[in-house]
Amino acid sequence: MLHAALIGFPSSGTSTLFQLMTSAKEAPRGKGDVSIGISRVPDPRLDVLTAMYNPRKRVPATVEFTDLIAPTRTGAQALVDVAGYKNADALVHVVRAFGSPAVPHPSGSVDPARDAQAMENELVLADLAVTERRLERLEKDIKKIHTAELKQERDLVQRCRAALEEGRPLRALELTGDDLKRLRGFQFLSAKPLLLVINLEEADVASIGGRVEKAAAHTGLTSFLARAATGAVALCATIELEIAQLEPAEAAAFLADLGLTTSGLDRVIRATYDLLGYISFFTVGEDECRAWSIARGTSAQVAAGEIHTDIERGFIRAEVIPYDALVARGSMAACREHGEVRLEGKEYVVQDGDIINFRFAT
Repeated sequence: MLHAALIGFPSSGTSTLFQLMTSAKEAPRGKGDVSIGISRVPDPRLDVLTAMYNPRKRVPATVEFTDLIAPTRTGAQALVDVAGYKNADALVHVVRAFGSPAVPHPSGSVDPARDAQAMENELVLADLAVTERRLERLEKDIKKIHTAELKQERDLVQRCRAALEEGRPLRALELTGDDLKRLRGFQFLSAKPLLLVINLEEADVASIGGRVEKAAAHTGLTSFLARAATGAVALCATIELEIAQLEPAEAAAFLADLGLTTSGLDRVIRATYDLLGYISFFTVGEDECRAWSIARGTSAQVAAGEIHTDIERGFIRAEVIPYDALVARGSMAACREHGEVRLEGKEYVVQDGDIINFRFAT
């Protein structure tokens, strides 16, 4: 399961968005300093497969959203010691783009570009403090035992510190291989992919709709969104919360009136999923049709482990058929007759939409 953590300055709409993300799904639960809710990843392909197989269970991919409960500190400093944030795969920053006399902005004015950069600065400063502490410890360790591993770690942390001192988030660093693995171990906040949720004025929804480029231009966020591993969704959380509580037909009509084809709920979930570079493969049958989340570039054997570690260990072959081929033929049997079911080995790179049956030894 993917894990995303909500951040935002006071009165930005973070709590409203969290309520939106969980209102039509499973009830949120508490865990220490955070509330946790699960949202299902919208995928029309799973709907089609479910209609084809009429299974006993339909299981979509999911994203877990975390929201900080009543922080005693604000901004990034409130997140540093919270496991739900350090362990998150991505950060979702709710940026206020609406005015309200009833809810004054803490900074005295509404300025989305200022707030986006201010939060970025806080993430950078929080990570800079982590690098300073880690370098102090590394220097002590190296004096006791000088190993290549410790030196490589020190070089990486020094490189991170240099970037942070320049005000650059760590997600902008171009790292590969072992350095990338080491960076993940530090759980730096500014290294995580960042999704901005531009929380619009109600009056702007009709003209902007869900068009991110237009929303970015309207709020001065265009240059910010050009940064590495940064995405955005535009919505009005209060309107979307109303839509989420309607019956499907009424919700669809409401969205159409606003010039939208999908809800903000679905767009945030989908954008989080895509920002992380995740794809879905499917397993189908009379018992269950399920979407499984994996990182793009995952091999068949590793993907099998998402289902069960025994399948990964005993992997023999993967029977693979693309989603489009199965839908066009109408059944797996017809695909076999036309030679469209492939047998792939453990190094096969799973593609988005693959329907897979794993053969494995017990």
